[in-house]
Amino acid sequence: MKTYHEPACDLPVYDECDVLVVGSGCAGHSAAVAAARAGCKNIILMERYGYSGGDVTGDYVLMVPKLSWKTLPFVRGIQEEWFDRMEKAVPGSTWGPRMEDIGKQDKALMFRWQHKMDTVSPSEPKMLVRSVYFDGPQLEIELDLMLLELKDRIRVLYHSWGTKPIVEKNVVKGVIFESKEGRKVILAKVVIDATGDGDLFSQAGAPFEHLSDGQTRSTNTTLAWRVGGVNTDYLLEWRYSHPEEWKQLNAKVNEITGLSGSAPCWDEPNGNCLVFNRHSNKDCAKIKDLTDTEIDTRKSIRQVIEYCKQACPGAYKDMYLLSIAPQTGLRCSRRLKGEYVMSPSDWAFATKHEDTIAWHSTICRINDCAPIEIPYRAILPQKIDNLLAPGRHVSADEVSIDWMNLIPQCIGTGQAAGVAAAVCIKDGTGTHDVNIKTVQDILVDQNVPLPRNPRVDKAYTELVEEYQYGLYTELAKKARENPEEFKKYRQG
Repeated sequence: MKTYHEPACDLPVYDECDVLVVGSGCAGHSAAVAAARAGCKNIILMERYGYSGGDVTGDYVLMVPKLSWKTLPFVRGIQEEWFDRMEKAVPGSTWGPRMEDIGKQDKALMFRWQHKMDTVSPSEPKMLVRSVYFDGPQLEIELDLMLLELKDRIRVLYHSWGTKPIVEKNVVKGVIFESKEGRKVILAKVVIDATGDGDLFSQAGAPFEHLSDGQTRSTNTTLAWRVGGVNTDYLLEWRYSHPEEWKQLNAKVNEITGLSGSAPCWDEPNGNCLVFNRHSNKDCAKIKDLTDTEIDTRKSIRQVIEYCKQACPGAYKDMYLLSIAPQTGLRCSRRLKGEYVMSPSDWAFATKHEDTIAWHSTICRINDCAPIEIPYRAILPQKIDNLLAPGRHVSADEVSIDWMNLIPQCIGTGQAAGVAAAVCIKDGTGTHDVNIKTVQDILVDQNVPLPRNPRVDKAYTELVEEYQYGLYTELAKKARENPEEFKKYRQG
């Protein structure tokens, strides 16, 4: 490979802060807000795009799954605050089973929501699950408003791309970033790498792994697009009354695009639909894979629309292209190899941690989507201090990353990272020496239920104990009976 010697130069220090959050996706935005609410008064939030939310607002990932298990909402905190705020500001901007309906076995309500992914439990007895669909632009506005409410503590730098950590003796001291103003530096006491791809910890010297297991959804990239003018009532009825025709229509769409995906079907209340696709075996930290995802999606959009109009005019005859997502949908590239690495065993054996920072129901079927404990060590890099890494690059193996890189887990680990950073600043400690009990108490104050915390409603513990932490599934039983066979499952 040819090289070019970059002449040494002095970079101007743009600013200094206590906590620097790089990336304002679900994890980074939550980290900045949580740190400010935990008492930190000098925070910078840096984001390469001109908005917060990452994949949620930028690639139209307009649903959040599995926020409840059985009859209780295990994923709360900043995640549930999103929807509370949106509904108060713009009634009807979120939809899905209501909080008061979770766990109900009402057949009429389940029929109402069954076409929406993850709104009904996968196992018997069937019951409603708190999974929320929402208006993306309204969330984009709300995320900014959350930051503006804390503008005395958080300085937001949109259109700024954090590119390289500044490390001295294994301690992160700040970050070099690029913008229209050139290459500059921000110095910080604690840095939170919320880039999603480990852009900082991978250069800081922290151990990490790459990509996920080839059998998982995390090896796929996506570029979503939206259409308007769809008769969604007719489409829903037609899908269920003509299953073979619907199957053939989707097969033809996949043939046109050369990808796996579906025809427009993720309906919104206003006659708009989302269209997703899956580009397999892509690395979202590679220039070529990102470029191919964008171009290979856009080149067939017109053909898909024209075919759908002909195949099902009752639903699609007035359909038109509304928008294409401004950024690629990303799932996995680099994975932190932190002080603790999450694995399927955490789901199969209900592992308990003294440093738990989130207690989340997930999409994993091993334990029937029951809540699992996520430890602080899963966002704590090895060898490097004053750096935390929440979000979709969290420390997890090549299989379990598929259950850890969704929106709720990104928000949950981000909120915890922000609180931990604030505690470090207040106590004058490094990230490896943080007072985890203090962090946990503040998270509980921020509406995050945690196991074994005396201030959390005992009903949560009683529920998981009553249902054996979901370990009644055949997969969980096999794991206990024959760990070696389960190991094969872990490998895909």
